[in-house]
Amino acid sequence: MHRILLIDDDAQLGPPLTAYLARFDLALECALRPGAGLDRLRRGGIDAVVLDVMLPEMDGFAVCRAIRKQSDIPIIMLTARGEVMDRVVGLELGADDYVPKPFEPRELVARLQTVLRRRPASPLMATPQDTAARLVFDGLVIEPATRKVLRQGEYITLTSTEFDLLHLLAANAGKVFSRDDILNHVRGHEAELVTRAVDIVVSRLRKKLEPLDCIKTLRNAGYALALARLPP
Repeated sequence: MHRILLIDDDAQLGPPLTAYLARFDLALECALRPGAGLDRLRRGGIDAVVLDVMLPEMDGFAVCRAIRKQSDIPIIMLTARGEVMDRVVGLELGADDYVPKPFEPRELVARLQTVLRRRPASPLMATPQDTAARLVFDGLVIEPATRKVLRQGEYITLTSTEFDLLHLLAANAGKVFSRDDILNHVRGHEAELVTRAVDIVVSRLRKKLEPLDCIKTLRNAGYALALARLPP
């Protein structure tokens, strides 16, 4: 069973959401304050975080930033409906997805299931086919079985969304993907911020891959991996 941490100061939200998520084999833990949520994360055993933007002590953006300094755990931001800038900022800080408030619990479950499917399988479960699927480029190695990335011999930390985007481009090196193509592959659902969301994730990924110049932009077309694939 996956364990989900909800960081939200609305005490009335937790109990009914806990009961609903349990129907989908998701165990919800609740923290009403950011400090309590960060303490719980440090103890481990959490598979994803649902994080409200409006919080006491520190806002959700600061919490997201603090989490990203330590972990690539999936983060879904809860944003006020219509607050487009909140969603943009959340994505820029490394959130994997967002759900506007008020939300339907089934939508939150669907988003959680999507980000949880991206989590790496145990290396003990890796198959020979997984190992053979290793993607090697000049200065860059992508290991799909463990969802790890080596940049010039050093492991780098990517969020689930960043890894999915890089893997999509690397597995189809040279192919141009439009923003809609990328969104459908990486997020699996339609979104209101199609162009902006993809551009934000690409920008984040480029910074993490520096000094490698891996991703090229084709005006009015989309993005492609700029590196030539090498034998594994």
